[in-house]
Amino acid sequence: MLRIEGLTKRYGEKCAVDDLTLEIPDGVICGFIGHNGAGKTTTLKACMGIISADEGNIYIDGKSVSSDPLGTKSITAYIPDNPDLYEFLSGIRYLNFVADVYGVSAEVRNERIAALADKFGLTADLAQPISAYSHGMKQKLAIISAWLHDPKLIIMDEPFVGLDPKASYTLKEMMHEHCERGGSIFFSTHVLDVAEKLCDKVAIIKDGKLVIEGSMEDVLGEESLESVFLELEGGAEND
Repeated sequence: MLRIEGLTKRYGEKCAVDDLTLEIPDGVICGFIGHNGAGKTTTLKACMGIISADEGNIYIDGKSVSSDPLGTKSITAYIPDNPDLYEFLSGIRYLNFVADVYGVSAEVRNERIAALADKFGLTADLAQPISAYSHGMKQKLAIISAWLHDPKLIIMDEPFVGLDPKASYTLKEMMHEHCERGGSIFFSTHVLDVAEKLCDKVAIIKDGKLVIEGSMEDVLGEESLESVFLELEGGAEND
């Protein structure tokens, strides 16, 4: 579903992502782990075509992000770590705008919006302006908008931040259901115990370099994800 080949991105003297190669098959949830500034957000934005790579190629379902941007965006959804929504719109108008962008029919959008808003307890607030929403409500709206066009690949940057326990549980269920239908999810998180229980695959990045990746079972062995992550961090610092 997602293939990253030799991704490199520099900002002046700093190499934010250094020759990163990673594959995420269909039907897989992959957690992306790393400390602040490790290169997670830069990688996710490059996958979405928001920033261009200095070197390397990224393919989504066989389509090139650089040479077929519309083709890749049409089958992908992205939730940034701080969703920048159009706050002058009401929740329902924003969702209809997103549905228009992706060409979702009136019948399908109405059904999906009703079901997803009900899941997150947001139905009664859809008529309110987004400017009146709390951070958690904005996060829920962003999640609903990401699922509207039934994308093949969903990319999320710290999606659980700001969500209450019930909404977090709902999102985890939706992620599993999406992958059971053959879709894939690539998301960054600092919540290691959630990643350990939720993900089929994990990739750990440090200072722009991918230090380990593989199935959760293979990466962990007899250890916890927290232990593996801290060992990799400490080992790199001691080298």
